[in-house]
Amino acid sequence: MSERPANTPKDAAAIILLRQDTNPSDPEVFWVKRSDKLAFLAGFHAFPGGQIDATDAEADVRNSPNPETAAMISGAARELFEELGVLVVRGGETLTKGQRVSLLDDLESGRMSWPALLQHYELYLDADDFTYVGRWVTPPFNARRFDTWFFLVKCPARQEPNVIAGELASGEWLPASQAYDRWIKDQVVAVPPTLHALRTLASGVTPDLVDRFLSIPHAHGEPARRITFRPNYICFPVRTPTRPPATHTCCYIVHNSKEMLIFDPGSPYEDEQEALAACVDEMIAEGRQVREIILTHLHPDHVGGVNALKAHLGGSVPVAAHAQTAEALDNVSVDRLIEDNDVITLDGEPQIQLRALHTPGHALGHLCFHDDARGVLMTGDNIVGVGSVLIDPPQGNMRVYLQSLERMRSLPNLTVLLGGHGPAVATPYQKIDEYISHRLEREQNILAAVRAGATTPKEIVAQVYTDVSPKAHAMAERAVLAHLEKLRDDGLV
Repeated sequence: MSERPANTPKDAAAIILLRQDTNPSDPEVFWVKRSDKLAFLAGFHAFPGGQIDATDAEADVRNSPNPETAAMISGAARELFEELGVLVVRGGETLTKGQRVSLLDDLESGRMSWPALLQHYELYLDADDFTYVGRWVTPPFNARRFDTWFFLVKCPARQEPNVIAGELASGEWLPASQAYDRWIKDQVVAVPPTLHALRTLASGVTPDLVDRFLSIPHAHGEPARRITFRPNYICFPVRTPTRPPATHTCCYIVHNSKEMLIFDPGSPYEDEQEALAACVDEMIAEGRQVREIILTHLHPDHVGGVNALKAHLGGSVPVAAHAQTAEALDNVSVDRLIEDNDVITLDGEPQIQLRALHTPGHALGHLCFHDDARGVLMTGDNIVGVGSVLIDPPQGNMRVYLQSLERMRSLPNLTVLLGGHGPAVATPYQKIDEYISHRLEREQNILAAVRAGATTPKEIVAQVYTDVSPKAHAMAERAVLAHLEKLRDDGLV
């Protein structure tokens, strides 16, 4: 399979909102939680940002250094108004709360465009009210990507953010240090721009604030390779020849002060292998050693870089996997077998314990890893953050897969799922329930198609998988086969 380029990021803009009269030593930010099918991410308003509209460039923005910056400021201000009802404009100081609500209704109803609204009410944007603090690009494992400009803005006097039902679930003012502490204590899932902004602001609003915001490469439009959704868990996406819509496999590095485990270094591409090796080298230079390379299952997009990484580390780091994975692999040597309920303990600060769960269904020897103390479940390819999971016989078994999902569903206090593809999922039980209900709904529709006279997987796909692109019908036929095997064993076909 040939390499596929990552999807092109779209222009977007977002605002980090500060309280007007805030404590400069630990400023208060407006902290929101987003509602999303794929993830429930804690972060600042509008991450990954509101996509820039074509008309944003037509708005009246004064004192801007160039048209591109003006368009981004306009888009950021529009998004802030649409999502939180905060209107950062000059000339609007005398508007009442009711008048701002009326303006928002004009905008959302389409009676007026954003530029026309500003002009009609004699309002304008001033670039001096928007402090540029970085440009972040969404990692390539996301289905939708954004090249997002971030601006620091103080909430105007006599205005308060209002969380409007929909994309956002809740919001509150919090000191930056307190918001960051929630992440440290594993209470929220956050994304790199959020974490960087919280750390920066928690050090105070000082003359060098912007310099500190722009002190890392990722604030200048370079995609972050090391993504820390939770403390001690690094996601390092590597480009792999995986199935669409995914383009990358999530290699995870679980670490503490002394040791680290590397899960699924799956890329066969030399440049990606070198990038991962450089990340591992940096962590070794900080005083850690690689304990093991661990495989969740046998598929090529999860094992393609194992030999290269092992060779880079001198050949002595062991590779661990389930016995059924080890038996099926031809070109990767497995040094240690992991059995169901084995516990892997990383000594150091903090101590981390991962319990292995044998969860077949997608693959015979598939393993998940559960960190009960932190509510983290590494799901491999049983649950993913982008796309869907293919159950392909004979490695795949639909009945067993559903049993594995139920087992994961029974784990207590789950707070985040780290899947083999796509972003973290911070609504674990909702996501698992979606997976189970989706499979059972497919099963009922397939059964109905059979009873209506369909006799082949191809005929069933034509009737049942109307929501799937014809390009994916061949894979859908394999999934139908898995469903038919289960229905046969249930005595229904």
